[in-house]
Amino acid sequence: MEEKILERLDVIERNTLLASKKVLTIDDVALLTGISKSTLYKLTCKKLIPHHKPNTKLLFFDRKEVEEWCLQNRVNTWQEAEDQALAHCVSTSIK
Repeated sequence: MEEKILERLDVIERNTLLASKKVLTIDDVALLTGISKSTLYKLTCKKLIPHHKPNTKLLFFDRKEVEEWCLQNRVNTWQEAEDQALAHCVSTSIK
């Protein structure tokens, strides 16, 4: 029981520290996004995720850039798509 409490406290501490960081490591990004480290390495190699490499070994990520990257390519809801289609039909019928 005590071991489970200590593990839980460790997770809480890690998440608290992660929430306050602006510059993230690859471990932080993996934890934040749920993307595996191997996939993140592939994405950085292909330059598909914004990152910083101040020397030849370490990778760093700006938290805001990672969050913006995660939120790119938004998919509309059905209601939004229907509203856009209706607006398009109305605008073309007026012309």
